[in-house]
Amino acid sequence: MSGAALGLEIVFVFFLALFLLHRYGDFKKQHRLVIVGTLLAWYLCFLIVFILPLDVSTTIYNRCKHAAANSSPPENSNITGLYATATPVPSSCHLLIGYKLLLNSQHPCFKPWSYIPDGIMPIFWRVVYWTSQFLTWILLPFMQSYARSGGFSITGKIKTALIENAIYYGTYLLIFGAFLIYVAVNPHLHLEWNQLQTIGIAAANTWGLFLLVLLLGYGLVEIPRSYWNGAKRGYLLMKTYFKAAKLMTEKADAEETLEDVMEEVRKVNESIKYNHPLRKCVDTILKKCPTEYQEKMGRNMDDYEDFDEKHNTYPSEKSLVKLHKQVIYSVQRHRRTQVQWRILLEQAFYLEDVAKNETSATRQFVHTFQSPEPENKFIQYFYNPTVEWYWECLLRPWFYRILAVVLSVFSVIVVWSECTFFSTTPVLSLFAVFIQLAEKTYNYIYIEIACFLSIFFLSICVYSTVFRIRVFNYYYLASHHQTDAYSLLFSGMLFCRLTPPLCLNFLGLTHMDSSISHQNTQPTAYTSIMGSMKVLSFIADGFYIYYPMLVVILCIATYFSLGTRCLNLLGFQQFMGDNDMTSDLVDEGKELIRREKRKRQRQEEGENRRREWKERYGHNREDSTRNRNIHIDPKESNLSDLSTTRSSKYTRVNNRTERDRIELLQDVEPLDFNAETFTDDPLESKSERYQPGGRYLSMSQTGIFDDV
Repeated sequence: MSGAALGLEIVFVFFLALFLLHRYGDFKKQHRLVIVGTLLAWYLCFLIVFILPLDVSTTIYNRCKHAAANSSPPENSNITGLYATATPVPSSCHLLIGYKLLLNSQHPCFKPWSYIPDGIMPIFWRVVYWTSQFLTWILLPFMQSYARSGGFSITGKIKTALIENAIYYGTYLLIFGAFLIYVAVNPHLHLEWNQLQTIGIAAANTWGLFLLVLLLGYGLVEIPRSYWNGAKRGYLLMKTYFKAAKLMTEKADAEETLEDVMEEVRKVNESIKYNHPLRKCVDTILKKCPTEYQEKMGRNMDDYEDFDEKHNTYPSEKSLVKLHKQVIYSVQRHRRTQVQWRILLEQAFYLEDVAKNETSATRQFVHTFQSPEPENKFIQYFYNPTVEWYWECLLRPWFYRILAVVLSVFSVIVVWSECTFFSTTPVLSLFAVFIQLAEKTYNYIYIEIACFLSIFFLSICVYSTVFRIRVFNYYYLASHHQTDAYSLLFSGMLFCRLTPPLCLNFLGLTHMDSSISHQNTQPTAYTSIMGSMKVLSFIADGFYIYYPMLVVILCIATYFSLGTRCLNLLGFQQFMGDNDMTSDLVDEGKELIRREKRKRQRQEEGENRRREWKERYGHNREDSTRNRNIHIDPKESNLSDLSTTRSSKYTRVNNRTERDRIELLQDVEPLDFNAETFTDDPLESKSERYQPGGRYLSMSQTGIFDDV
């Protein structure tokens, strides 16, 4: 099994990162470089979290093996003579005591099932760590600016990205220069390459630890509280109504913004004709517009006009770049709000169904609206209406309450350990106590499970906050494939910055870091690549130890919702039960949900009436036409054939009678008297619409960096 656990976890973590990225990103519409960059960042960060417990168990085994090699066996092999004293002791006691001490002297350590051979983990950690640092500090920021750029060429986008990142890179170079000057001025320190590398790692981990404590303090309280509130049906329904009111406002604002941007695009499209040098830029902008707007703008294009005939003021390329950027942003926001509105409606309808079915005497869950997608027969067989009623109305609230209590206990352990992990005598950190107890018995399975659960809970508290936070509309991770490229890349940057200090903080909580435990023991392979933090003593002995204690203040602030109250005072409405504005928005959202529910009910009733009408009268009509065709006289049929052949000489070949019959069953569109051409058949004119984006869109092939 040597190295097999490492290989299995590498494969498992890859599919886990791919699944999460598929949930938030869109593989079909987003550029492949954005997908690959984000997937690599998420994959490396998740890999560090999953592999670190194996590094801990391997380090404990190496310590045991090193202690066994340094210890010498007893000089006298006669166990009864080892502990001969003046006081007479029974021979049985001599045998028992001697046997125990002999076992202790031989260090009964055995190789764990997940043991990783020497030399593999240091190379593995160096590759993973420096790749993640290259992504977060160089590649992903550049790709982020490249994705937001509205340039029409690769050179223009690269230029914009370099200009935007000049300030970004300059800030971090200034911080690194400050650490460098400190080490150079200090007479007790001699600057070498390893120390220079340690300074860079310390600067990156210091910035990451600053963000880590902020996100951790929020997640330690909010995750257990979210599950506790999830057991309250009334609370969830009120919060859904509140979200509906806010989302409707955002949806209306997105539609208005899109209309304004499309009006600007229409003016540019009409002013710049097909033979203008900037026409290719306009075509690129039109490709990013929704289909309905492309069809409207594709009409009434006077391609016979020359752009030099009229002395108009044409927009510059810089203004078109800005317009292109606005189009990308407004279209993405409009599409996201539309999808989120549909998802929120389904959630509100389901919560209302749960509230109605709680008092059901039949104990069978009844849905107001059936799901449009057919359910799997296997799931439908086991998750029948009776099982669904017991789960949703009876078991699920209690399951959420028990889970909230368990998570609250974990949160208390983390807060206590963050405030006491620097104490080595006595050991106050509960994580260190658990690991040291398992280390005495060399129970590697327990060590790996305890380490995995501990670091997994810390990661959930930190990463879930990254998925929840929203910085206006610039950074927002939306599920159901609605996250834009900028937010995906930004999340990858955050993960790469937060994961290394998170792992160092975990090793400090378990006293596996020698700089915290102050013991001359073999360090883990992960801490060995970090170097000796004694180069910057004020960070290793000060900031790394005392700054995590602020998690207590952040947990208290999150528990009393101080951040939510501050946002309400600033005008950003948040859900609070004791607020008049919240109750008003809840009532508004309830009315919106009721209106959408009536609308969907009318649609379903209309479809049911059409289906009943077709089932009732459709068969009778087919039978009557079939019988009429059977009883036709052969002579009459011959005469009808002659008449049809004669009339076909003076009529068109396109079977107008059949088309007229189709028009009676469809809504006929009114004629457009402002159109350039007319056709005899409205259906023919409908089929000859312009293609999306107009007739003059350029068909140039896209490069690997285009449309990021």
